[in-house]
Amino acid sequence: MSEVITIGEPLVILASKDMDKKLEDVKTFQRLLGGAELNVSIGISRLGHSVQYISQVGDDPFGKYVKKEISEHNVGTDYILEDNEHWTGHQIKQLVSKGDPDTFNYRKNSAASYLTSEIVDKIDLSDVKFAHMSGIFPAISETAENTFRKLFKKLIDNNVKTTFDPNLRPQLWSSEEVMRETINNLASMANIVLPGINEGKILMGSSDPEKIADFYLKGEQTETVIVKVGPDGAFVKNKNGETYTVHGFKVDHVVDTVGAGDGFALGVISALLENKPLKSAVLRGNAVGALQVQTPGDNDGYPTPEELKAFYEKESVAE
Repeated sequence: MSEVITIGEPLVILASKDMDKKLEDVKTFQRLLGGAELNVSIGISRLGHSVQYISQVGDDPFGKYVKKEISEHNVGTDYILEDNEHWTGHQIKQLVSKGDPDTFNYRKNSAASYLTSEIVDKIDLSDVKFAHMSGIFPAISETAENTFRKLFKKLIDNNVKTTFDPNLRPQLWSSEEVMRETINNLASMANIVLPGINEGKILMGSSDPEKIADFYLKGEQTETVIVKVGPDGAFVKNKNGETYTVHGFKVDHVVDTVGAGDGFALGVISALLENKPLKSAVLRGNAVGALQVQTPGDNDGYPTPEELKAFYEKESVAE
């Protein structure tokens, strides 16, 4: 079994190759593999850790592409099912130099949205040290949310450490109120919660990092909240009241911002797997996020251990 496990929907991304152009004006696209939880899986594997990815794809060309690419990234596919009645989710995405890109998702009634909770009974957690959970998968369907909640409960019952990234996708929810209530409830089930300041504003009414942390530290399972504050880094607060900020890294040329938050999550998780102190883990999260925004894909900026070491040397910091 693997050290890390996560659940999500893989997306085949048709990404613009023309910087800052509206999608209707783009003439050339490239096919990429994405999906927030899969991004985390790929990055964790690239840093030398074993990971299993739980999902379902269609029995179609995109589904075959997804499984092939996942395997080539050394991510476990033991829990990826095939559905011959529904298609693999995909997305058309703008390429932007700053802010969030325009995206158009084709994931309603996708194969992943029909992944039932029966899969949870088959999952072996005997060697799993961390599970990464995200607010995207429970948004795609009621079936997916039920599966997600059953897995979360199994993780808690088996004392598996969990991280939760809200990863807000308002277009996938029936309303902002439903999104807010569901995401905040799910966050309370996690040991480590990873909101951003913009997400805090939507989910609990404040963009103040400490107020966001205090809100999520009320969760029954929550021990630590790490609030992402963009280029300034991340603010950390623990249940015992300890607080500190870990600086970010200056990036001279941003190519695409997508995948930075997932890079932050995988940086934190991989460092904690290596028994690094939390402050070092957050620093790694900042570093991986900074590397990712300098590349066009959703996950191609995630470093190997050697590349991460070279980045730290260039920045004159020690992990």
